[in-house]
Amino acid sequence: MSQAGEVISQDQRSGDRPDRNLALELVRVTEAAALAAAGWVGRGDKEAADQAAVDAMRLLLDTVPMDGLVVIGEGEKDEAPMLYNGEEIGDGSPPVADIAVDPLEGTTLTARGFPGALAVIALAERGTMFDPGPCVYMEKLASAPSLADCLDLNIPLAEVIARVAEKKGSEPNEVTVIVLDRPRHEEAVAEIRQAGARIRFITDGDVQAALMAVSEGTGVDLLWGIGGTPEGVLSAAAIKSLGGRFLGRLWPRDDGERKAAEDAGYDLSRVLETDDLVSGDDVFFAATGVTDGDLLDGVRYLDGRATTESLVMRSRSGTVRKVGATHDIRKLRAITGGRYG
Repeated sequence: MSQAGEVISQDQRSGDRPDRNLALELVRVTEAAALAAAGWVGRGDKEAADQAAVDAMRLLLDTVPMDGLVVIGEGEKDEAPMLYNGEEIGDGSPPVADIAVDPLEGTTLTARGFPGALAVIALAERGTMFDPGPCVYMEKLASAPSLADCLDLNIPLAEVIARVAEKKGSEPNEVTVIVLDRPRHEEAVAEIRQAGARIRFITDGDVQAALMAVSEGTGVDLLWGIGGTPEGVLSAAAIKSLGGRFLGRLWPRDDGERKAAEDAGYDLSRVLETDDLVSGDDVFFAATGVTDGDLLDGVRYLDGRATTESLVMRSRSGTVRKVGATHDIRKLRAITGGRYG
């Protein structure tokens, strides 16, 4: 018998089988959130859009076979009646998992009909997702695998840009940095421009921005900015599959938040790597477009049907899928109490 035959025989005798890919079940959850939020695109009510996404995501999560705990959610229980930090979700069966959710990343984008809004979820083994505690923001730096060794949050941003240009064999004016357009970034924006690099500003949505920075061929070399810590954890979960590098450092907004973090034992000088934010070996990630963006098409309607486009990832296999789906809106409304469309 050949060596290959012996291996197959041994696998058959041991009863080994690939375990299920939970990301393929989680994409149903992000599709539901995206479809629900899409009904509010351009209508000027970001709270209603967010609530629609939360309600739909929560409804579908209860059907997923898992014993899930929301680590990154919509806030504390008193602030978020559903999908709050510490909420138990799933049907209670194995696996035991940590969950990070952003039912609608880009509430303002959705309300104003702007590009790039997503519904996002990530899952990892229990106890492997970073809890940012009282810190709402973190400083972030991310890039693709080919530029990973250029990143450092402890040196000037201009020096990082010079490293990237050298690694690319180009001039700094061929380096593009994607940055949230916020007043707190004014000094860094001036530094980037002084270094000669180009800036692509975004108004919201730094999960998508991180995915663009770590993906080859997007025209973006670096993500830099001070953005939400929940989005940082979600970005790290995706990067576990996509590759690339993500660095983060907690950024307290004021002295009160700084003291609360220090009292809780957080080292505010520590630079967090991808594995610090999500340390699990089997991480699942799913995102569905709500409005058209650089990475995904948004929800589109035609003749009583809606189409969605999603990214589905699993770190253990390194598999990244783009999933398109067509949904019958009338049937979905009937089985979900009118939540979609």
